[in-house]
Amino acid sequence: MTVETFIPTHAPAASDNTVHQHTPSDSIKKLYIETQGCQMNEYDSHRMADLLGDSHGYVLTKDPKEADILLMNTCSIREKAQEKVFSELGRWRKLKDKNPDLVIGVGGCVASQEGDNIQKRAPYVDMIFGPQTLHRLPTMLDQHQEQIEKPKKEKIKLVDISFPDIEKFDFLPEPRVEGHKAFVSIMEGCSKYCSFCVVPYTRGEEVSRPLDDVLAEIVGLAERGVREINLLGQNVNGYRGETFDGGICTFAELLRLVAEIPGIGRLRYTTSHPLEFSEELIECYRDLPQMVSHLHLPVQSGSNDVLQGMKRNHTIDIYVDKIAKLRAIRPDLHLSSDFIIGFPGEQDHHFAETLQFIEDLDFDHSYSFIYSKRPGTPASELEDNIPEDVKKARLAKVQKVIKQSSIAKTDAMLGTVQRVLIEGISKNDPNVLTGTADNTRFVNFIGDASWIGRFAEIEITEIKTLNLVYGELLNLEPDVA
Repeated sequence: MTVETFIPTHAPAASDNTVHQHTPSDSIKKLYIETQGCQMNEYDSHRMADLLGDSHGYVLTKDPKEADILLMNTCSIREKAQEKVFSELGRWRKLKDKNPDLVIGVGGCVASQEGDNIQKRAPYVDMIFGPQTLHRLPTMLDQHQEQIEKPKKEKIKLVDISFPDIEKFDFLPEPRVEGHKAFVSIMEGCSKYCSFCVVPYTRGEEVSRPLDDVLAEIVGLAERGVREINLLGQNVNGYRGETFDGGICTFAELLRLVAEIPGIGRLRYTTSHPLEFSEELIECYRDLPQMVSHLHLPVQSGSNDVLQGMKRNHTIDIYVDKIAKLRAIRPDLHLSSDFIIGFPGEQDHHFAETLQFIEDLDFDHSYSFIYSKRPGTPASELEDNIPEDVKKARLAKVQKVIKQSSIAKTDAMLGTVQRVLIEGISKNDPNVLTGTADNTRFVNFIGDASWIGRFAEIEITEIKTLNLVYGELLNLEPDVA
């Protein structure tokens, strides 16, 4: 792939982390961001908004028609991701026809894969950037403006889809706090090279943030009222961050350090890999009460033959053994996973193994999809020889089993006591508070708004829906700060 980059050899100046205040007026510059894909993309989109808010005073809008900048943060995991991008860009082009000053930018994984193609098929796109270069958006915007004000004979293509390691975290402003939960990205990329996955090609190989940088960000969040931290990475439990003295901090060691930070009362992480699920990590569930009894651990298939074709480099026995050890420590552990159905070569007996595996492990929920070829991956060279109707039938069976398990687990909450992070007031009743339990269910109960941001023990008295239960307060914990 040819990369035409405008970015200078030096990185942009670091932000002073000042949050600019804006007086409502017709002159407010508005930013619209469409986010596709995973929580990593959600995190990146928030940082784009922070960047352009601090550097240029842009405020977010939910209406693309009133925006001065349209940014699309793309994901290439799902089938026909590229066509989805071009379809949306076609709608955005109509907005640009009406407003020639409108700036359009495309970022994320599809931008990394399709940078050249985007330039050819959608020349009205002004900026193209990858997941590792979003921190350069302010500079790109400045250069775009310069070209408008001082037209050159040949327009410079504002494209940067390079992989400058972990540089972006050095130039992102301090994250803004919205509520009492926060995502913290601790690493980028993946080096596992599963045969079906595009991540190593779109986000690069694994690079971990330095330990002190991660801890400083979390301390700052805790001081501003964040009580639950969700650590993010494509292979998050493969974290190996450099310490101040040149050593390496493992993921398990990081969890123990984060648990010591005043104010942090709950810890989550996503997405993890079975190969990196160490004994030390399992011991964290024994030693750290901040660790939730909920784990998302992708397995992709319940058949060893299929796993081999996927190049997952682990067996079902390894996965089952790790879960057994966890459940011996946390019998109430809620488990979720990812499943790819209809991978090339998946025969009826392979699928039967997967279905039995799902029943045996008693998953709470899953992200399950029909296999689709991703351009540039080794699996895309394999013959996709499973009829589409067979794939759909298999997927429906998987989703039915897991949904039944999820319903049963919600029903089993009746009469139990759940530790809940109180997050806000119900939209339907100002006297009702709402929060989340360890197992991600929403819990509503009568309480006082002054309790928001604290943890409470709630006895569950009514099951409303699959993801919503009602309860009564038993105990309000002191603020953990």
